[in-house]
Amino acid sequence: MPRPRHCRYVSAAPSVTYFKPRGIPLRELQEACLCVDELEALRLADAEGLTAQEAARHMRVSRHTFGRTLASARRTVALALTQGMALRIEGGTYAVVADAPREQDSNKEHDTMQKIAISSEGPTLDDMVDPRFGRAGGFVVVTLPEKSVEYIDNGASQTMSMGAGIETAERMSRAGVDVVISGYVGPKAFEALKAAGIKVCQDVEGVSVREAAERFERGELPFAEASNK
Repeated sequence: MPRPRHCRYVSAAPSVTYFKPRGIPLRELQEACLCVDELEALRLADAEGLTAQEAARHMRVSRHTFGRTLASARRTVALALTQGMALRIEGGTYAVVADAPREQDSNKEHDTMQKIAISSEGPTLDDMVDPRFGRAGGFVVVTLPEKSVEYIDNGASQTMSMGAGIETAERMSRAGVDVVISGYVGPKAFEALKAAGIKVCQDVEGVSVREAAERFERGELPFAEASNK
């Protein structure tokens, strides 16, 4: 079965939902359909000039999902313009949230997360982020706002032939972690973390644990909606 689409959030329903070439009767025109969430992606990227990360936060989707939505929207509009088609705007998996997703609103959710675990190559804040989740050597756990630090050894998962990601996710759950920050989180590990109510910030690598924690505090690490695959 195909994976169900996550809801996309838009700031308003479109007031105009149909465009056509001038002087050609409707009965003679073919139609192209642009979904409402695709229109929102166009508005945020091309009219408002937001970056992919900023626009993704507004729509409450991952950067990859936003990128796919925007690419689909641009293809549809290009098809309508180049082939003289009418353009209908309707459908899509979306919800209207007038105040959705300002930057400060996104930061509020980060502020409620008290215990963050960062996959690490060593036990200190100055060690580098380990890009692996399931087979990371360990996790530096930072409790906010006091910024107390502890270390969770993950060596047992490194020796497992299978199931390392799930075992590591269970270890995070037992430790009472609210958020995991890492580089790559596989599908099974992601689902195990999600089932435990643990948020995931991924694609974080090439920085120290300290820098990753500071980026999280500033609201610069969005929560992922799916695994890296």
